[in-house]
Amino acid sequence: MWFHTYIAMAEDIDYTETRRTVLKGIGAATIGAGITGSATAGVNTVVSDGKRLGPVTPHDTVYQILVDRFSDGDPNNNDFSDFDSDLVDGTGEDLKLYQGGDWQGIIDRIPYLVDMGISAVWISAPNQNREERIEDEQDDGSVDVWTSYHGYHAKNYFSPHRFFGDMGDFEAMRDALHDNGIKLVVDFVSNHTSRWQNPTRNYKAEHGRLYEPDKDSNGNYVFDSDGNAVGSNLLADPHGQNADWFHNLGDPQSGDTSRFAYRYNDLASLADFNHEYSQPVSHLIDAAQFWKGKGIDGFRHDATLHMNPAFARVFKYAIDDDDGGPITHFGEFFISRPDPKYGEYASFPDRTGINNLDFEYMRAQTSVFGDFSETMTDFGQMLINTTDDYTHEHQAINFVDNHDVGRFRLTQQNDAVYNAALAAVMTVRGTPKIYYGTEQYVDPDGDSPNEGRVYMEADYQFDKSTTAYNVISKLASLRKDNLGLAYGQTFIRHDSDDVIVFERSFYDHDVVVAINRQPDQSESVPSVSTELPDGTHSDELDNLLGGGSINASGGTLDSFTLGGGEVNVWASTPTASPTTPRLGTLVSTMGSAGQTVYLYGEGLGTDVTVEFGGVEATVNDGSENHVEVVVPNAAPGEVSVTASRDGQVSNELTFTLLSGPQTQVVFHVNAETDLGENVHVVGNVPELGAWDPAEAPEAMHNPNYPEWFLPVAVPTDTQLEFKFVKIADDGTVTWESGNDRTFTSPSQRSGVGSTPTYDWRS
Repeated sequence: MWFHTYIAMAEDIDYTETRRTVLKGIGAATIGAGITGSATAGVNTVVSDGKRLGPVTPHDTVYQILVDRFSDGDPNNNDFSDFDSDLVDGTGEDLKLYQGGDWQGIIDRIPYLVDMGISAVWISAPNQNREERIEDEQDDGSVDVWTSYHGYHAKNYFSPHRFFGDMGDFEAMRDALHDNGIKLVVDFVSNHTSRWQNPTRNYKAEHGRLYEPDKDSNGNYVFDSDGNAVGSNLLADPHGQNADWFHNLGDPQSGDTSRFAYRYNDLASLADFNHEYSQPVSHLIDAAQFWKGKGIDGFRHDATLHMNPAFARVFKYAIDDDDGGPITHFGEFFISRPDPKYGEYASFPDRTGINNLDFEYMRAQTSVFGDFSETMTDFGQMLINTTDDYTHEHQAINFVDNHDVGRFRLTQQNDAVYNAALAAVMTVRGTPKIYYGTEQYVDPDGDSPNEGRVYMEADYQFDKSTTAYNVISKLASLRKDNLGLAYGQTFIRHDSDDVIVFERSFYDHDVVVAINRQPDQSESVPSVSTELPDGTHSDELDNLLGGGSINASGGTLDSFTLGGGEVNVWASTPTASPTTPRLGTLVSTMGSAGQTVYLYGEGLGTDVTVEFGGVEATVNDGSENHVEVVVPNAAPGEVSVTASRDGQVSNELTFTLLSGPQTQVVFHVNAETDLGENVHVVGNVPELGAWDPAEAPEAMHNPNYPEWFLPVAVPTDTQLEFKFVKIADDGTVTWESGNDRTFTSPSQRSGVGSTPTYDWRS
């Protein structure tokens, strides 16, 4: 995001004082009117080059690039005749302005990425952004001038960001990355457009407008021979045309910490899309499918905290259901630590299929390796707790810092501790992500996220000799080969205030990591248990952080002493293929019968039998470490996935089998409640809890108490049977009386259905 407001969560409860707000698109009449038809033109979503590498897996190391701030490969796209040249800096001095980085610059730096061991890059949103200047008045009367260099102010989803290059440049970058074994993940902003009101000028009208290309006589978007969109036509404006595409509720009122506030109000005055209205939903699905059709390997979804989770599930489902099968999905569910939203954060991937950037990990490592406010024992406990809390913990995207938080270097100036933090993020459960320049010890002038978005080419060398660069390189290489790092369980073998020894084990693939965070103090470690085979094991970091060899015998490691700042990584990486299949992870983790799912592990191949909930799936393609299967028509719900050969059955993975293609229905009811009670909807399909209140969707919202509403992702074209229930803080469930209610969901995935506003039946 461009910047964040920090909002704590409280469940929507029976307010004694309520906001009486008209919610555009959430009322039954408005949504009902938006069920049919698509507001957008047809687009070609077929990948023409066939070079997609596949989803990001825990074997990968992801590198995050803010395109404008990385490398300038083509000076011709730094300024344009119809652009205000005062908004271009190019020196790295004024980080509010454009600097000149582009897609050609990424191509030019591919050798740097390859030698670092990077196997996936996440880049800024590639579509056209707002280009008008942004002016913020300061308390002293001065005016700060900003630009949308970051990509988070969408203006036209079908046109490339011209400061990064044209569509030919994007495709050239994609091909160059893929040719070097690097997957491409693009940022996608589906929560909002740009700022539509200026909070520094008493919320004066500003922008927020969305545009689309020209259409031909058949209603299809027009592109030139190079794939660039032709024309730019106003599609939606929060101040005028199609204003109902946006919630238009403004920033949250002071003190409003409800779920409703951070999902439906604006985020920092950015024009918030109305995801309960079919037309913007259809447009966003078309746009995402358009970029998927360009051969990308995944999406990083912006501002998932602020999105309706029902829309998020429908959106992700539609993308994966399009040609090309499932791709990577992870998003920015922004939390602090501790945070009352933690439960919602931890369950978001299970509810939507979109994985999280692991803010819980980042916050913990900052406390442990940054300001030392927590101990290494606390760090180990966080790893165990999150492993228990995350269903697919290996797909959480771990990071030390990123574009929305201060650089880690501001917190930790000591190289030894800094390097130890990098070793940790590269070896714990999950998938590591490195923010551009972290390997060069980027040390910004201040702690704001914008000050951390340095212009790499102007201020830092692309130096392959730094210790941080080589720590990443060595451990990225080990992660590619060792299934213990990719899929292993985590065992804490020893911990103290300053030292941790943890082990990652996946059958006979094993890695032991020993870290002393104190840069100037040694500490003795007693003999500990291990899964490493007998023998002497050398440090996989080649003593880069002061490590050495260790002897394992009879399931124990010899006692040893860790010097100040020392890190050891000892590993066992077998090469022989097992006779029994072993499953590490799967992509996607959610879908319906007929969709494609990729299984990863070892001992696989096209001769394995794969079952979902005991029902055999079709295996289309496969290798030793990867198979492609089609989800069978099994009973929906949480199901186990196994692979077998010759009667030998693998371990189990969990898959959320949906009832069918997903669409949204918004449920409404008038119900008076006692303090501490919330209203839920429960019904006949698993998406509505299959009549089990404990499995029902989350509590409904009540900004206009006693009316409650909630969008829910449900199967398309299905007669839903349901009732409303009240659930108290102590778990007491009160059902409404009478017969089951019924409502038929829309037949289109982008449709949004809305029930009447029922009255609670006592």
